[in-house]
Amino acid sequence: MDRFLFLTVDGLARGAVLAAFALSLVIIWRAARIVNFAQGAMAVATTYIAFTVTSATGSYWLGLASAVAAGLVLGTLVERTVMRFVGNTSPLNSVIAGLGLLLVLQAVLGMIFGNGYRAMEIPFSSSPISIGGISAVSPYDLFIFVCIAVIVAGLGLLFTKTPLGLRLRAAAFAPDLAQLLGVRTSRMLTLGWALSSAVGALAALLIIPTELGLNPHALDTVFVYAFTVAVVGGLDSAGGAVAGGLAVGVVLSWVSGYLGATLAPIAVLVLLLAVLLLRPAGLFAMTKERTV
Repeated sequence: MDRFLFLTVDGLARGAVLAAFALSLVIIWRAARIVNFAQGAMAVATTYIAFTVTSATGSYWLGLASAVAAGLVLGTLVERTVMRFVGNTSPLNSVIAGLGLLLVLQAVLGMIFGNGYRAMEIPFSSSPISIGGISAVSPYDLFIFVCIAVIVAGLGLLFTKTPLGLRLRAAAFAPDLAQLLGVRTSRMLTLGWALSSAVGALAALLIIPTELGLNPHALDTVFVYAFTVAVVGGLDSAGGAVAGGLAVGVVLSWVSGYLGATLAPIAVLVLLLAVLLLRPAGLFAMTKERTV
């Protein structure tokens, strides 16, 4: 029972980070109908900036702030310099552009920082707190939950309670009509990329220190998991990304704990295949109106 509880809590913490990374994919999909395959490499680039700032100043919090700021800037630059000029004649155009950007970023990071793994510090202990003799959540897990809750609450307030959020939604779902109503859809698209990159940067900074360490390819596997989370939850559903992330995180933890870590990727791929076969739009996708 103790092991089950520990694996479940650990899976929820890991799933919360996957949910944040999946949210960054959902934001881009809702803003531009694009799956950004360079999202992982962009997040790693911002993590290197955080690593450099933290090493120079000794402050984790300055590193965190610099990563989020770098995410905003990098997302803006990618949209303005690459994605804005990708044609819409075929969905493959954005896929190829994203994969090309992925390879370029990983190559540049490797040339600048090398391909070795770098250990990163975390602000709180990762040792589980013992409650009644049962090892439960760690202080770092609590920090992760708080960060993800702030992200989800902030995005929810932005998209449902502010005029800016309304313009973002209008530009995503009805760009032609929104433009006629005076919404600058190009600016909204840029803002969507910036928000997505910032959320991805924060998610990367939360998860990379708990993995092998910082490396140009540190998020390759995490991206696959996050993409699975986004598909399972529904690419149009922010709530689905959160629920899917927690579910996938718990499944990964259970499979790794009871059956071995080598089977965890297979379990995720089986889950992805099952969802694509049974409900391609995702388990929490919004239903379309039926025309009569």
